[in-house]
Amino acid sequence: MDAATNEGLDVAVAAAAAGLTPERLTDVLRSEGHDVTVTALGVEPIGTGQMASSFRLVPTYEGNVGDLPSTLVAKVPGGNPEARGSAAGAYRTEVRFYQRLATTVAVRVPRGHHAWATDDGTDFLLLLEDLAPAVQGDQLAGCTVAEADAAARNLAGLHGPRWCDPTLSDPEGAGLAVVDAEQAGLLADVLGPMTEVFVDRMGDRLAAADREVLEMVPAVAGPWLLGRSERFAPVHGDYRLDNLMFGPDGTVAAVDWQTVSLGLPARDLAFLCATSLTVEARRAHEGEVVSAYWDALLAHGVADHPLDECLEDYRYALLQAPLIIVLGCAVAAPTERGDAMFLAMAARACAAIRDHDPFSLIDP
Repeated sequence: MDAATNEGLDVAVAAAAAGLTPERLTDVLRSEGHDVTVTALGVEPIGTGQMASSFRLVPTYEGNVGDLPSTLVAKVPGGNPEARGSAAGAYRTEVRFYQRLATTVAVRVPRGHHAWATDDGTDFLLLLEDLAPAVQGDQLAGCTVAEADAAARNLAGLHGPRWCDPTLSDPEGAGLAVVDAEQAGLLADVLGPMTEVFVDRMGDRLAAADREVLEMVPAVAGPWLLGRSERFAPVHGDYRLDNLMFGPDGTVAAVDWQTVSLGLPARDLAFLCATSLTVEARRAHEGEVVSAYWDALLAHGVADHPLDECLEDYRYALLQAPLIIVLGCAVAAPTERGDAMFLAMAARACAAIRDHDPFSLIDP
């Protein structure tokens, strides 16, 4: 598809793709030191992003191509300009991740060729490695235990290298956000009404037992967010199948870094297992997955986190799932697939919460 016409794209996606032209890509690549001209550019929408749009770029180069790949992935703001202000913080967070943090950790992510955002964060461009033939996970279908194991080991590469690193919140470094008491209180205040909206929207499709679990979360969300602060690392925040790419060789790469922050590392692990494995598979194998993650942490130099502590953090962190499910549903445009996905995630996560009772581990 030619970037000049965007023929065949719907209106919103076409608007997002409009700025992806041969001229712009030429300027970007030259700014990164490549002596090339892009004479033609194919643009193909990929992924299922809600706040941003991703495209596979197929450039035709003239000049010193060097090691430039034959395809790239561009990530840009979504097609609705009116929504960009509310998403600006997320845009800045992802660009900062590629600029400042990605090369200091061992988690597999797309190689960043270019990362730029305006000062106000309402416009940005990420030019990334195309991970094909890796394929996106399917949140509805769930994953195999082997895939969860590989994803957990990859996750340890995010947490382990910067485990309890006090410089992570340095504004001149990674600049990761830390939730303080005021922010935790504000989030807890909005979570109650958002949970009511979620429950009403899903109606009879949401099991009564799951509704009961979800309605218990807002009252403890503030203390839960602030708890166990003695262990921290970069946290992806939304580490689940739709944000993971699985390669034919069994490797896993994580994408969508708009929610990365500083927090209890087990929140990512609990969210992965609770929402991506079926209830039966999780019950049978979650101990193996947690152990695989812990083994990988040790390989990254984490020496002061015994397995029993890791397992208890995993239990505690299971409330990450309802938090993200409810908030994610609130900001996402309603779609048939989206509702089915949120319901599947909620059913799996609420079963995990009933199995492990993280509420009993929260200090009031």
